[in-house]
Amino acid sequence: MADIHRFHVADFAIFSITILISVSIGIYYALSGDRQRTTSEYLVGGRKMSFMPVAISLLVSFESSIMMLGVPAEVYVYGVQWIMANLGFFTANLISMCLIVPLIHPLQITSIYEYLELRFKSKAVRLFGTILGVLTTLWYMGIVLFGPGIALEAVTGFPKGASIALIAFAAAIYTSIGGLKAVVWTDVFQAIVMFSGCFAILIKGTIYSGGPKAVWDIAEEGKRMNFFVFDLDPTIRHTFWGLYFGSLVRGLGFAFNQSTCQRISSTPTLKDAYKMLLITTPGHLIALSLAAYEGVVAYSYYTALRCDPLESDQISDPNQLIPFMVMDMFRELPGMPGLFLASLFSASLSTLSTGLSSLSAIILEDIVKEIPRYSALSEIKYTVIAKISVIISAIVACGVAYMIAQVGGTMTQIASTLISAFAGPLTGLFLLGALLPWGNVKGAMVGTLLSVILCTWLGIGSSFSKTLRKEPWLPAAPTDQCLLDNSTTSWAINMTISNLTSHDMYTTTTIEDVTQSIEPQGLDKMYSLSYTWFGAVGVITAMVVGSTLSLLTGPMAHEDLDTRYILPYVQKLTCCLPEVIRHYLRCDLDFTKTKVEKSEKSVIGLELKIEKPMQPEEMVLLNGDDEVGNHHA
Repeated sequence: MADIHRFHVADFAIFSITILISVSIGIYYALSGDRQRTTSEYLVGGRKMSFMPVAISLLVSFESSIMMLGVPAEVYVYGVQWIMANLGFFTANLISMCLIVPLIHPLQITSIYEYLELRFKSKAVRLFGTILGVLTTLWYMGIVLFGPGIALEAVTGFPKGASIALIAFAAAIYTSIGGLKAVVWTDVFQAIVMFSGCFAILIKGTIYSGGPKAVWDIAEEGKRMNFFVFDLDPTIRHTFWGLYFGSLVRGLGFAFNQSTCQRISSTPTLKDAYKMLLITTPGHLIALSLAAYEGVVAYSYYTALRCDPLESDQISDPNQLIPFMVMDMFRELPGMPGLFLASLFSASLSTLSTGLSSLSAIILEDIVKEIPRYSALSEIKYTVIAKISVIISAIVACGVAYMIAQVGGTMTQIASTLISAFAGPLTGLFLLGALLPWGNVKGAMVGTLLSVILCTWLGIGSSFSKTLRKEPWLPAAPTDQCLLDNSTTSWAINMTISNLTSHDMYTTTTIEDVTQSIEPQGLDKMYSLSYTWFGAVGVITAMVVGSTLSLLTGPMAHEDLDTRYILPYVQKLTCCLPEVIRHYLRCDLDFTKTKVEKSEKSVIGLELKIEKPMQPEEMVLLNGDDEVGNHHA
């Protein structure tokens, strides 16, 4: 193997400036405005943030560093069929605009799990959902921390442990002192850095390969343009159906995510919340498509160069591909490797800061405030607790990342499947509450618990099974122009980890390229289910079991159901059923009642204000809103 590439001063300068600007934004918001002294200001930006920066923040929050490494690697060795997952995410975003925004924004809640208690009238359901959400977020943050650590160690020799600590420290600093506003505006800056690095790779690689048409022709000749695989076999790693429905479920999981709830709640009006998702939906599609195209460009680049780095053993894992290509492509241009590392760290920082802000809200709203002793503290004390929880969460996320680094590839595969195991059942729990009015506490708890057990069992079993069919890689690029002595290539990478697995957006790229010929037997037949279906299994199990058990044990009483927490779609679908059945299913709820009550309250409030004549001293204070409010009080 070759010597590890060393950064130029320009690379370190660009990389350092990116970190410093991110921290500076946090310091600015810590010292401006209300100085993050209330939980509303700290966790949801005072509920008056502009939709545009919030939309950009939501977009990059889920475009993690793992995606920047894993999606191009996936396309490089397996082809572009993964891009079909984009359709599922796009559909999920459209559904979110119809389901999540009108459900969550009017409630003005800070934690998404508050909804579960409001809907099911149960603290136990809320706590269960909180636990699943915390576990999902911690695993996600741990893997996101691990990705750039590997890349930085590969290209500079900087210890991955130190880089993990650096990213966590930077994110914890600006998130803890600046709150959601700092997270959002830092995300905007980091989005610029991320896409700058991505476009630099795409432009340089496309030019070297001979232009866009040449890139397409080379990829097609190398069998990379395999868009459509309509096979119905659920054990095949990637098919159109598995990718579409798997990403659809994952996308709905993002919608019922704490970070999404915070951003929806941070916008001042329902219209702004809709605008936010209208921007995020096509943006998400474009970002994922660019990442996939990066993999196509990488294959075309190394085909034109006639030296496949995997086949020639210059790298040992597909996830090392993009860092290696950057060092190769820009080795004569100081500063560009630094831009790539800055974009990689920006992706990680945006995701990590989002996770830290989410956990801060969850810990405060769903744990601390639920303890009687701490249920009536001042706003300042609550804000301090929220800030401390950011630091604690960052430390725990570092611990998860270090654990993944020590265990290696198998652990990252397990982490990926565990995230699916938690996100699928949790999404099913929210859909049960929002769509099915007959869902009750017993159904919600038992259905979700069984779903978690089933998905975790399938995920762990598939990770450890030795007889499962492995998908073979596509033919490699030529190697006839590779240097005979790899030690002369100063940009070659010596990675210490052999199997980083990308879990982001259900993309899992492993070093295995040997097809197992042994037919799965016994439980291995169940474990052979493609990982893309795990989330769908979780949602279906939670909803079917939860719905059935709710009907058997008796739906919630009509007086316990509030139409603010239920969407009326099932009521419309059951309009032709006999009234006695609709009554038992609780599909006869009056969804206009809430609107009428709100209208009446507004009218009553107006009448009271008109009835009470304004006093002379009140007229003097008319221009001072706070003083007038205090006088009325």
